[in-house]
Formats: sequence, C-alpha cells, structure tokens
Amino acid sequence: MSLDPQVEELLAELAELGLPALEDCTPGQARTNLAARIADFSVTGEIALCRDGLAPSEELPEGMPAIAYREYRPDDSPVLPALVYFHGGGWVIGDLDTHEGICRALANEAGCAVFSVDYRLAPEHKYPAAADDCYAFTRWLSENAAEKGVDAQRIAIGGDSAGGNLAAVVALMARDSGLGGICLQVLIYPVTDYCLDTPSYIENAEGYALTREGMRWFWGHYLASEEDGAELKASPLRAETLAGLPPAYVITVGYDPLRDEGDAYAARLIEAGVAVELDRYEGMIHGFCVYLGRLEQAGVSVARMSAALRRSFATED
Repeated sequence: MSLDPQVEELLAELAELGLPALEDCTPGQARTNLAARIADFSVTGEIALCRDGLAPSEELPEGMPAIAYREYRPDDSPVLPALVYFHGGGWVIGDLDTHEGICRALANEAGCAVFSVDYRLAPEHKYPAAADDCYAFTRWLSENAAEKGVDAQRIAIGGDSAGGNLAAVVALMARDSGLGGICLQVLIYPVTDYCLDTPSYIENAEGYALTREGMRWFWGHYLASEEDGAELKASPLRAETLAGLPPAYVITVGYDPLRDEGDAYAARLIEAGVAVELDRYEGMIHGFCVYLGRLEQAGVSVARMSAALRRSFATED
C-alpha cells in the first residue's frame, strides 16, 4: 500500500519547518522541536476533569523519587477502570503535554480514567530509570486504587513507541513480581528489541519521520552500555518466555522502522498463548496516532484502541 495522501502532506509541511535531524540535536533541542510539532499539528479535545498529581517517594520503592502524573477522567463516576499511559519519545523526549491530546481522547472514548506518567528521561537518567518509574507507578496506582477512584481489577497499561516498550516491560515486571489486575497491554508501534537491522529498518531507514539514525540516537542516549540492550527491561522481545502476560492490543505501521519488531512481539505473544489483536495501518508513519484532527487514521486508531479497552473492561456498549 502506498503512503496515505494526508501523511504525504504532513511530511511535506514538517519538512518546510527546516528542523535539524534528530541526530544533529541536543536532547534539549529535540524536546523543544517535538513540543512545537505536536502543538502545531494536533488537536486537544475537551475533558471533564484533568489534574496533575504526584506519587510520593515515601510510597515508592526505597531510593526512588516522586513520580508526577496527569489524570484524565471523562465524567464524575466515583470508580472507573483505568489506563496507565507511558508517552513516546525514545525515552529522551516527550512529556505530559506532548501526549495530552491522545490521553484525553482515550479517556473520553474508552470511558476510563487515564493516568499519564511523567517518567524520568535519558540521558539525564539512563536505563533502566524509565522502566523502573513506570512499573513503580503502576504498582502504586494498583495499591492505592480505591483512594484514586480506580477499579484495581480493571487497570490497563499502554503507550506509544518507547512508551509501548515501557508498557511491554511493565507487563513482564508485573507478571514476574505477582502484581495482578492488569487486564490489557496496549502497545502502539512499540520498540521491542535493541536491533537496527530488520527489513523494516532498511526499507524505512529515512523519509518517514522516524529514521534509523534517529533510533540509533535514542538508544545511544538511553542505554548506559551496549550490554544493557540485551536485557529484558530494554528488549522485551528477548525475554525467555512471554507466557502468562495479559492480553495485548498491538498497533504496527507500514512505513515504520519499528514495524517488524512490533509484529515479532505480537507473534511471540500468540505463540506463548496470550490473546492478541494486531492492528496494522499500512499507509501510516511512526507516530501517526498523536496527530489527532490532522490525520483521519489517527482518529480511527483512537476509536479502535478505545473499543479494545472497553472490551477488556467488559463495558462494551
């Protein structure tokens, strides 16, 4: 399938901005550039309640700092199922603001609370800080569910790109630690392996927003050493077994360097007996889901993710 015409137009407009390639930026410059792109090319909808919060350090594992989050609720229901969301950005860029639109949309359409996690970023905080933060927050929310107006048995985890990596890692950590209550993992074009030579990396090395060299830049800032890339918290695809994980809803994209590793992770989940729904968007590029109001397929993807969440929460209309 050819590139979607709306994506072609978006890529042309992004090119006109004249922003430097990711690998030519400092982390600070890259963060500023991403924030500007999202602000200019995505729509943020209304939500009944949006508030910032803090998981205090004294309620987290010893030595961990407090973890900031943003909570979205579609209505005033005293108890709701919840999605814990980990934003994308290669573990280096992105924040609560860059993913405001998709979090609001998912809360509204899935009828759940969404908790967007402000995990620590690299290179200031190297691997595995992000993974440890995301798992610690998920456990904290589960243990404080009643206080936070959340049904502890209906908690989903999800994220896009590096956030999809973190969601997959959190699911593994939860399984191995005995943390229950996770009913779905939503993996949106996830990073699953420290590998830069799959066919999709070669086919989509450049020209489609996320590039092969851009991913090399992200990994270089995130990992403290090459050896870290082989560990489960960095490369969930390399886990010895994926058995016993919660069901998964996986999105992969045709014009994406990460396409093959997302497909491979879905295949391994299925082989391990995990229920998987794999949704492929052939004409899209990596990151398309955040361009709400600009790309028609972004809205379609949110609707389909929300339907999967409602099914997992057993609240399908």
